[in-house]
Amino acid sequence: MKETAKIFDQIVQERRSVRVYDDEAEFDHEAVQRSIERAILAPNSSNMQLWEFYRIKSEEAKKQVAWMCMNQKAAKTARELVVIVGRRDLWKKRQQALVQEMKRVYPDPDSKQAKRAMNYYQNLIPKYYWSDWFGLWGMVKKCIYFFAGLKRPMIRHGNNADLRISVHKSAALAAQNFMMSMKAEGYDTCPMEGMDSLRIKRFLKLPRKAEVVMVIGCGPGAESGIYSERFRIPNKEVIFKV
Repeated sequence: MKETAKIFDQIVQERRSVRVYDDEAEFDHEAVQRSIERAILAPNSSNMQLWEFYRIKSEEAKKQVAWMCMNQKAAKTARELVVIVGRRDLWKKRQQALVQEMKRVYPDPDSKQAKRAMNYYQNLIPKYYWSDWFGLWGMVKKCIYFFAGLKRPMIRHGNNADLRISVHKSAALAAQNFMMSMKAEGYDTCPMEGMDSLRIKRFLKLPRKAEVVMVIGCGPGAESGIYSERFRIPNKEVIFKV
């Protein structure tokens, strides 16, 4: 095993959901910033990067958000809270940025690569992300995908629920990057879905279409922070070869 693999394996093995944090141990808040910067390097759907990260640092803000997280110890004792937000509503802005990036990457507009990239971001992406109030376009896309899929492999998702799932999956990949980075920095984390997402949205003054994906508590873990030994279903029940 390569040395880098050994280091990564150690980080994976040591990462646990820690629910109590030490309020007296030293904590480098810049580790949170570095870890968020690593989080945004995570793979994501079409590189649209439909996410935002909010650091909850002040004691008053932490107290309020912890209350919105049902006063879980992982929130109440955290040295910082990071709220990960899905921003499907920003797809047009991200699309425009990516179109400009493709023009930079492929300066010859007549090249095969440029035409393929432009077709994807200027033609296909709007068709995929645009949604109407009543979900009619999503239903039309589903029908198109169904009939096109009768003869060849075809993407099957495209309605509002599918788009939400796609954005949340990308945000979850970033969240994992963040937590692994924090562990590499020597700190612990705990992702929380038990929260009042509506109140958190209002607290952060987020627009209506923004969605809170999860809240992550972080800091130096206390000795009592891990409640039990790690349990996993046996590999043979979840890993298969075809």
